[in-house]
Amino acid sequence: MSQNKKIKILQTIRQGKIGGGESHVLDLVEELDKEKYESVVLSFTPGPMVDRIKAMGNKIYVIETEKPFDFTKWKQVKEILEKEKIDIIHAHGTRANSNTYNSGKKLGIPIAYTVHGWSFHPDQNFILRSLRIWGEKFLVNKADLTICVSDNNLKDARKEFEMKRATVVKYGINLKKYNPKLEFLDVRSQLNIEKDTVLVGYIVRMTKQKDPITLVKAISLIPSELDIKFLFVGDGELKADAQKLAKELDIERRIIFMDFRQDVPNILNAIDIYCLPSLWEGLPIGMLEAMAMNKAVVVTAIDGAKEVIINEENGILVPVQNPQKLADALVLVANDAILRKKIGDNAGETILKNFSVAKMTRQIEFQYDKLVNK
Repeated sequence: MSQNKKIKILQTIRQGKIGGGESHVLDLVEELDKEKYESVVLSFTPGPMVDRIKAMGNKIYVIETEKPFDFTKWKQVKEILEKEKIDIIHAHGTRANSNTYNSGKKLGIPIAYTVHGWSFHPDQNFILRSLRIWGEKFLVNKADLTICVSDNNLKDARKEFEMKRATVVKYGINLKKYNPKLEFLDVRSQLNIEKDTVLVGYIVRMTKQKDPITLVKAISLIPSELDIKFLFVGDGELKADAQKLAKELDIERRIIFMDFRQDVPNILNAIDIYCLPSLWEGLPIGMLEAMAMNKAVVVTAIDGAKEVIINEENGILVPVQNPQKLADALVLVANDAILRKKIGDNAGETILKNFSVAKMTRQIEFQYDKLVNK
């Protein structure tokens, strides 16, 4: 390859909605060295991320499908790869990889596969989990490089299959955006929440993975005299169930349900505590974003979180699906402003030292260079 030619990368992801993986793609595209790399983005559904990519001045394609291994779309993918003269495919997630690897292999284009969380989980039945493991093994073998976002993600895979061409690059947070020193909208005033009320934020797609039901149950166990409110921000298939349970448990007055918002830094600035009771994660980007904003985080002791959080130093770890332990942790942090500030300040330092988007991107650029120079 000519030294003057930019390395052209197809950044591909399953959907245009903005979640952890999509935020990662947005930050990566923005931070890459524009003198050396050019990103073209492919999404398999429309959505706000598509609009953001366009606003950034990058070319983006949408091929609509919500199916993995959708062979009916492979020809369209191949046409994009040929038209754009792509040098590297960077597939973010299982669905993106399964829908691009075939076209890439036919054209001899190297594939980098970032695993934002494996598609197989401990809670799946034997048949489904076995199928997912087979699918991931297949995709890993097709990739020239697999990037895991946590050490435990890599370890989990190696229990099931070989990972010869693999590395770990942990997420980085955009510190120009997630910076507690910036000016933010006054979300508390918008919601009529008093300054002294402790506000807990839960900012997710409300799915089984993110376990909103356990959080609602935990809220019902918190003493009613405690001045604490909860802000549930997002959509998802379990949102209606969470709202129904809140009504049944007579705690509706303590929870504010909001639709998804793109101005996450404004929300994080308004809260005192960030809560994430996930059942599994690769490495939770939402947790890292909250930590970057110097917020105390209360999260389940899942693999990715345990790599970052030292309990009661830069966050609080609680068992999975344990409403009482979660309630106890939230009460502890809500009642102790000194502890809350200590944890929040330490959380911010953790991100500054180890999880900047610049550090992450330089590591990914190093991997790109290795792929094109093989």
